[in-house]
Amino acid sequence: MSRRSPGAFRTGGHRHAAGVSLLEMLLVVGLMAIAGLLAAMVLTGGFDGMRLRSEARELAAQLRYTRAQAIATGRPQRFVIDPRSHRWQAPDNRRGTIPASLGVSFTGARQAQARAGEGGILFFHDGGSTGGRVRLQARRAAWVIDVGWLTGEVKLSRASVDDGA
Repeated sequence: MSRRSPGAFRTGGHRHAAGVSLLEMLLVVGLMAIAGLLAAMVLTGGFDGMRLRSEARELAAQLRYTRAQAIATGRPQRFVIDPRSHRWQAPDNRRGTIPASLGVSFTGARQAQARAGEGGILFFHDGGSTGGRVRLQARRAAWVIDVGWLTGEVKLSRASVDDGA
């Protein structure tokens, strides 16, 4: 009987150590990372889905900022969005653009419009607002940002394309 050391085995009279090399381990880790990235893209709608979600969160944050400014200053503050040019503006000269790859629509009170074709939500010193809805869409996915007219509360929710604007 031959004595074998733990972790070693014999094949054809040669002694080999059991285990994996660093190269094999790196290859497995790399393949797992690629598979995880592909799975995440499939589940989240890819780059368009990530861009859509990011823009919806940014708009919701700017609407909340506008409301907070109205409460803090004690003066009405206006958030303006132009769906045609994919631009928005909040107090303190905050401005931004929405990627052209996303569809944008706005529903709100006509009295809060700054100009024709633009949408506006006016926030009052008590936190209330004129209310409105901003809808962002990319392919078969959409996000809706609702602003309550009574409370001024900003809610972000996912919607399907079939829900309509």
